[in-house]
Amino acid sequence: MTSQDAPAYPLVRRAGLNGMLVSFAGSLSEASNRAALAYRSAVDALALEGVAETMASLASVFVRFDPSVLPHALLEAKLQELLAARDWTRAALPAGRRFWRVPTVYGTDLAPQLAEAADAAGMSEAQAIDSLGAARVRVLTIGFAPGQPYLGSLGPEWNLPRQTGLTPKVPRGALVQAICQLVLFATSAPTGWRHVGQTGLTLFDPEAEHPFALRPGDEMLFEPVSQPDFLKHCDKDPRRGGAIVSEIAA
Repeated sequence: MTSQDAPAYPLVRRAGLNGMLVSFAGSLSEASNRAALAYRSAVDALALEGVAETMASLASVFVRFDPSVLPHALLEAKLQELLAARDWTRAALPAGRRFWRVPTVYGTDLAPQLAEAADAAGMSEAQAIDSLGAARVRVLTIGFAPGQPYLGSLGPEWNLPRQTGLTPKVPRGALVQAICQLVLFATSAPTGWRHVGQTGLTLFDPEAEHPFALRPGDEMLFEPVSQPDFLKHCDKDPRRGGAIVSEIAA
């Protein structure tokens, strides 16, 4: 694709019979994710009759709607009008975000791929723990599994490719790393990302009033603890593994 053929962002497109997709870039960046989170919040605030659901991804917002109530052309006009209201890449992040401090054991038999990831990043294991444990990351989007966050962005030293093979299974609460991001696993699953840390945080509870623990835009710090201290946290606090959450001031 030449530069003349490249799409001009932001871009509004139809997605099937009852969806609209508003994209701010073709790839993730701090600005495109900020725009997606802020714009999704603004669409929700419009409270348009016929809109059933909105969802922010890494750099886009999906709007699901009932075309018998809200015709495509009218919704597209409303979305374009909202887009023109401001530069969304410079918008404030949505209100109601939280900051999570999560006790995390790095390496050991609980997170056995830390050494591999550290070596790929050109670090010792101790340096990798210091780097990952000091990174305050944003919930960029939630997907793949219910309540499961993609977190970032890490520094360029962590721009590591996925594994060429597949790890058959990581446990719930696994912290895995690839491509300048972290993913915190909501359930036990296979992965092509490296398992570098382990938490005791429960991300999805279908019986709870709010089944997802995290919201897009929340921020997280995965604080290093020893394996014995981690196990104590899990014994005392089986749902959160000792995680502490506070509101982020607007």
